[in-house]
Amino acid sequence: MSATIEKKTAHDQDGCVTASTESVTLSEAYQYCETLARGHYENFNVGGWITPRDKLPHVYAIYAWCRMVDDLGDESLPTAPAGTAAVGRPNAAVTAHRRERLAWWEEELEAIYSGEPTHPISIAVQHTVASFEIPSEPFHRLIQANLMDQGTGRFDRLDDVVEYCRYSANPVGHLYLYLFGYSDRRRQLLADHTCTALQLANFWQDVNRDYQERGRVYLPRSDMKRFGVSESEIANREATAEFRALLRYECKIAMRMFRQGAPLVDALDRGSRLPVALFTRGGVAVLDAIRRQDYDVLSERPALSSRRKAWLLASAWLGNRLGIGYGLPNPRD
Repeated sequence: MSATIEKKTAHDQDGCVTASTESVTLSEAYQYCETLARGHYENFNVGGWITPRDKLPHVYAIYAWCRMVDDLGDESLPTAPAGTAAVGRPNAAVTAHRRERLAWWEEELEAIYSGEPTHPISIAVQHTVASFEIPSEPFHRLIQANLMDQGTGRFDRLDDVVEYCRYSANPVGHLYLYLFGYSDRRRQLLADHTCTALQLANFWQDVNRDYQERGRVYLPRSDMKRFGVSESEIANREATAEFRALLRYECKIAMRMFRQGAPLVDALDRGSRLPVALFTRGGVAVLDAIRRQDYDVLSERPALSSRRKAWLLASAWLGNRLGIGYGLPNPRD
């Protein structure tokens, strides 16, 4: 990774290309991705010792690309005046700005496959996709998911949310499989169950944050109506008995999807199964954290403690080391 790549690649504070010419080595491009990935901890770190060393730069590159598209899809106007982004609905000017940014990122994606990308993330990803023969479709789907986010941010049925996950979550699983040499449909379908379940767990963990910060409600309108829940309860952070019953119902569906995807872990070789096992168990632990709060995700965001994360990591590592099966825990209802 020592070859120097000449690019026009000065970047503004939001990461988009402005002008100027500088030299970026492939090594520097990968380092850029690693720095970005390490700076965004969510429920679990994407790298570290859970990922084989030879795959780490590529995992960081893929993560950085996904992180960038998500950030562009949630970006505010650089000089937005106070009050332009009302809670509950995206502002038209903000939406137009995000679409413009996403269009630029899609141009970068096209350059990855047929030209000369200009952003360090794109430069690293270009090398990764060439090394592992990764098609462009998963990347296009992730961009499409963020374009979908610029709509009303509401879903009529759970099937609509699951369809959205085909764009927002499932492509990530496919990218991971490609990195580890898997391209068969069976493993992709198992990964789809796991990734959709992870996305749903994150949605139910972040009901309040998604509404307050992004103006989005992923709870299906039909389910809200059936349980007698209105959007005003989310806006006012009122975790009524009806709201908690709704969350309990949605979490049970997510848990069922985790179980449907669980065979994926044992369908992978030992070198690639640990991250999948950890993230699967982590997603189940998030559902359990929601349950422990009696499904009140509005008063306080459910989160995994450092101790809980350490236990999950240790148990997943030990299972991998000893070749023990990866049965999922069975959280109490």
